[in-house]
Amino acid sequence: MKSKYEVVIGLEVHVQLTTKTKIFCGCSTAFGSAPNSQTCPVCLGLPGALPVLNKQAVEHAISTGLATNCTIAERSIFARKNYFYPDLPKGYQISQFELPVCEHGWLDIQVEGQEKKRIGITRAHMEEDAGKLLHGEGAHSGTSFVDLNRACTPLLEIVSEPDMRSADEAIAYLKKLHQIVTYLGVCDGNLEEGSFRCDANVSIRPWGQEAFGTRAELKNINSFRFIKQAIEYEVERQAELIEDGGKVVQETRLFDANTGTTRSMRGKEEAHDYRYFPDPDLVPLVISQEWIKRSRAALPELPEAKRQRFTEQLGLSAADAEMLAAERATADYFEACLALHDDAKVCANWVMGELARYLNDSGLTITQAPVTPELLAGILNRIADNTISGNIAKKVFEAMWQSGETADVIIEKQGLKQVTDTGAIEAIIDEVLAQSAAQVEQYRGGNEKVFGFFVGQVMKASKGKANPAAVNDLLNKKLQG
Repeated sequence: MKSKYEVVIGLEVHVQLTTKTKIFCGCSTAFGSAPNSQTCPVCLGLPGALPVLNKQAVEHAISTGLATNCTIAERSIFARKNYFYPDLPKGYQISQFELPVCEHGWLDIQVEGQEKKRIGITRAHMEEDAGKLLHGEGAHSGTSFVDLNRACTPLLEIVSEPDMRSADEAIAYLKKLHQIVTYLGVCDGNLEEGSFRCDANVSIRPWGQEAFGTRAELKNINSFRFIKQAIEYEVERQAELIEDGGKVVQETRLFDANTGTTRSMRGKEEAHDYRYFPDPDLVPLVISQEWIKRSRAALPELPEAKRQRFTEQLGLSAADAEMLAAERATADYFEACLALHDDAKVCANWVMGELARYLNDSGLTITQAPVTPELLAGILNRIADNTISGNIAKKVFEAMWQSGETADVIIEKQGLKQVTDTGAIEAIIDEVLAQSAAQVEQYRGGNEKVFGFFVGQVMKASKGKANPAAVNDLLNKKLQG
């Protein structure tokens, strides 16, 4: 049954940029170091310490803006966003307000069973992250500690228009954005470590009403599944509240993954509450057209274009192209293999099949695979020239995974070369048929299913080395005769 209310969703995504050092100082951004071991007077906010902008962070911001169809500002300003929080050492956050680095972009999304939809991107601005509060346990219960390793880590906050009308649309947008920033290499995309996290602004309004309803902001959710749950719960909560005669208040809410519910955290601040003003320690950021041009030329082929090329030029199915292009590392592996073995479908089948199975079983990523694209192509070339069969190739792959040796070395060592001599195969077939008189009689009596039995026996007798096509052909002739 259709709800009385239309859902309105806008998303603010914090993308942690993959720079080696922080946005305004030279401290490391490495994750997992001892608390407060990656700090300096700048990120500690000590008096007299001056920020210096990280050029690589700007490069990453420009690349992301171009990939999301934004206009890159030739002049943008850093501002101080003033608020008090225990892990914000300066008492303000350096961000951007009136003049962000990227504006007016969009992404096209598609939810299964629906038409494509364009989601607007209002802006993407650079800012520094805050620190982190650690809440004590045991003897330290009731005590909170501050870890400022993350303070001053470079972020790009990407703010969408309120164009999404369901949790499914929000997830489609987030997944596409996540795919783009990881393809670009500007973010590692690790949701668990907080490298890619989302605030969702959710409101409802009666169908046909133009004015937006009062929104609640769901803060810092770092899982696609939890974001979907949080939005769906919040929509239901607001609808029930209105139906009971209550009013939705503008506030920030936290999502509790254990209960699947949201709870109030604090009243939602407006921009004027932060008392934004230009940071006097940072000059305006000026980005020339030449810089933008260089950044555009350096963009990699993005997922959508790659999927289209895989289907139109390589003849792969849409499903195969989607799977291969989902992650840049997988697409790169596939194309490196294809450069050495020119059958795209065969390469795709092995990357998505045998390779994916071994990766899954071993818990490795494709960049950690002991079987490189060059090694895999070696197996496929030996199948193509009939040196080995497809079944033997799987044995070669297993040995290759363990040893890292080439297909040729493994085939030679283990004596796996395929038997293509029709005389030798015919001799094996004659022996199998002589020992299977009852099955021969069944076959000639019309039970054609028995044919598989003969193939199996011949392959067993040849230790899997007999050429399958030759076996089938010769068996047919013998049995028909």
